[in-house]
Amino acid sequence: MASSKQEGQAAASRKSEFRSQKPKPESRDESELLTVPDGWKEPAFSKEDNPRGLLEESSFATLFPKYREAYLKECWPLVQKALSEHHVNATLDLIEGSMTVCTTKKTFDPYIIIRARDLIKLLARSVSFEQVRKVVLDTMKNIHPIYNIKTLMIKRELAKDSELRSQSWERFLPQFKHKNVNKRKEPKKKTVKKEYTPFPPPQPESQIDKELATGEYFLKASQKRRQKMEAIKAKQAEALSRRQEERNKAFIPPKEKPVVKPKEASTETKIDVAAIKEKVKKAKSKKLGALTAEEVKLKMEADEKKKKKKK
Repeated sequence: MASSKQEGQAAASRKSEFRSQKPKPESRDESELLTVPDGWKEPAFSKEDNPRGLLEESSFATLFPKYREAYLKECWPLVQKALSEHHVNATLDLIEGSMTVCTTKKTFDPYIIIRARDLIKLLARSVSFEQVRKVVLDTMKNIHPIYNIKTLMIKRELAKDSELRSQSWERFLPQFKHKNVNKRKEPKKKTVKKEYTPFPPPQPESQIDKELATGEYFLKASQKRRQKMEAIKAKQAEALSRRQEERNKAFIPPKEKPVVKPKEASTETKIDVAAIKEKVKKAKSKKLGALTAEEVKLKMEADEKKKKKKK
């Protein structure tokens, strides 16, 4: 029994040594794995990828409101034709008011039933077949459906305005730019990997080793106490000076702003004092209801003529 155990342990040790000797794969940069090359397109899923088809039948159904019945009757042949290309059956039940899509024995794409489900859901929500088809085709090209849905909502609101019906809507529609993520967000704290070394890390120094290096180990107990007291006093003095500086800051006067001298009035903006005085004199002499100088002279001449006539 002992020999069999020893043989098993030896085999296990040989396996571990063999694993450790295996060359490790070169570490690739994660940014290269996340980068999408320019002009790359997702390969189409063909029948060769799944020649045996699906094992079980999958189906989805959705209800639609009564007012959509007339439109669905008209466009249903187009829906059936579009889905039959992918070997998916579509049925319209006008009595129950529902639409159903299901896979067949010829269906080879397992995800096509999910796209067919989204198609009938959009048709039930008052979206036209042409718009639904565009949303589904863009989704197959890795374009998120929210972009098309937002554009459709804006168009519906613009159609309500009678003035904007005959104008171009390009300025109102959102412009979405597709961006390829080249690099993921870098973390704030980066951990630098150390180089692998077969040797263990050095043993940390003990307190005795530190004291031996500084020579403190050979000091007497009284000398050690004196050193500790000196270190404590130095710390206290430093803290006291720091507190004193903080207190003295309150007594430091603030810097005064430099006095700005008033600018001398330029010769262009000087006031004509003499003209103002004449205006004031005229205003004082001319009271409300008072006669002018010319009117006073004329009145005096008229009075003199009357006096002469009387004589």
